[in-house]
Amino acid sequence: MVMKVQWAHGDEGALTLRNIVPAHFIRPRMEAADSMVLFSATLNPADYYINLLGLPDSTQAMDVPCPFDPAQLAVRIHALSTRRDDRLLTLDALVDVMAAQFEQQPGNYLAFFSSFDYLELAQSRLLARHPRVPVWAQQRQMNEAARHVFLRQFDAQGQGIGFAVLGGVFGEGVDLPGKRLIGAFIATLGLPQFDAVNNAICERMQALFGRGHDYTYLFPGMQKVVQAAGRVIRTPTDTGAVLLLDERYREHRYRSRLPGWWRIAMV
Repeated sequence: MVMKVQWAHGDEGALTLRNIVPAHFIRPRMEAADSMVLFSATLNPADYYINLLGLPDSTQAMDVPCPFDPAQLAVRIHALSTRRDDRLLTLDALVDVMAAQFEQQPGNYLAFFSSFDYLELAQSRLLARHPRVPVWAQQRQMNEAARHVFLRQFDAQGQGIGFAVLGGVFGEGVDLPGKRLIGAFIATLGLPQFDAVNNAICERMQALFGRGHDYTYLFPGMQKVVQAAGRVIRTPTDTGAVLLLDERYREHRYRSRLPGWWRIAMV
């Protein structure tokens, strides 16, 4: 919540209220219930959600096997850097990987980036190096009608790459089954920015749970990655590919947060 404020000396500003740990507000309702079931494809790790939501110590967690066959989804990690200081150096390699996948298996793809600036850089470079690949992109300001236009381009008979920002409106809640979407490129770890606000949140999470970095950066970031990748396989007959375009996915701390049913290849 953002509220405008005006100080006594006449200056104006904004006060932002963030409900970072809702447990205090939710716990009484949880305790009043006889029983409760929470389910989602991204409730992992369990202790993260138990702590944030204020669930009782008696909470039981169960990991239900995925109904999809690992053979339905080809997952590959490409060892290039998407860190801010390296992006211009690796941009050619990144768009070449995308174009090669598209040429090998033409169809509709979603490409996710950490910011609009990075998205626009990659889109321009792909158009310059591979002008025959059709592309369209999420805009910084899109109303509902514009979002529908973006999604309508994922036609079952169409081919191209839609560029989007990870964690935005096209990273979850989008259902494009069958040939409407056959793959995703994820050129980021999804980690929140390392800025003053998130550093303050990290300190608070460390004080509360002893895992400040994980609760502030790792878990929320990887959740967005899994949600975005989840756009590809929507039915028991879907097949597709997810290309993780960041060398850090090779590290155990990140790879261990990916779904266990994935069979991941290193490139």
